[in-house]
Amino acid sequence: MILVADALLRRQEVADPAFGDWLGLTKTLIEIAIFALLFYVVLRFLWATRGSTLLKGLGVLLVSGVVLTSVLVHVFHLDHVAWLVEQLAPSVVLGLVVVFHPEIRRAIVQLGDVRVFRRLFQRDTKVVPRLVKALERLSQDHVGALIAIERDASLSDLTENGHTIDAELNSFLIESIFFPNSALHDGGVIVRGDRIVAASCLFPLSQNQDLDKRLGTRHRAALGLAEDTDAFVIVVSEETGKVSTASGGKLHYDLTVEQLMAELNEVYGRKGAA
Repeated sequence: MILVADALLRRQEVADPAFGDWLGLTKTLIEIAIFALLFYVVLRFLWATRGSTLLKGLGVLLVSGVVLTSVLVHVFHLDHVAWLVEQLAPSVVLGLVVVFHPEIRRAIVQLGDVRVFRRLFQRDTKVVPRLVKALERLSQDHVGALIAIERDASLSDLTENGHTIDAELNSFLIESIFFPNSALHDGGVIVRGDRIVAASCLFPLSQNQDLDKRLGTRHRAALGLAEDTDAFVIVVSEETGKVSTASGGKLHYDLTVEQLMAELNEVYGRKGAA
């Protein structure tokens, strides 16, 4: 079928030069679209995983080197250099795969966590009222808590420094995790969809000098994560019992139950109360 279609296109291209020009332009546009998609996927992965400075720097170096080499080879007709690049390219690619196999493996795993796929398989859960119920009780008892809800940017690298739980979110489990003197109460909890992925995770601290000095480490960690990713982070103050949220690099302090529920409904894409 493909061979027949290709033969027909070639015959039409020979018979009609205008059709040949149109076909050539179409092929060029398709190639540009494919390369643009590949670049987008790579850049998206680096952003979503908060890729290391080494990985980002190496990517920039490789792209710059390939572009510069291609320009020099074509301008000055450096045939020997072109031959050398052709011989070394497969080995370089293989070496990069070996060196960065953990990052590549993580990227493949994260394909299933892309927001498009999450929406296809997401279930109608009661995660918002469960979270609000747990936060209300933690606030009343002045129990400190730190919860990050993952959105587009993956938080998988942060789960690696915590303890894996992978359990359905419910208010009693949240309260048990943050119960004083429990084994997991230090650090933060990461929520993905309607599941608690990990607990006792360490979040990056904000270096914002304008942050109120009276706010503790939990608030600084919440803001730090909100500055680095698009995560929605909830904090319960151990001293005051007040509930705050951080998102988009901003901290919203002392929220009411209604305000908290409205923000959570927005995070989970719901228009009304759950």
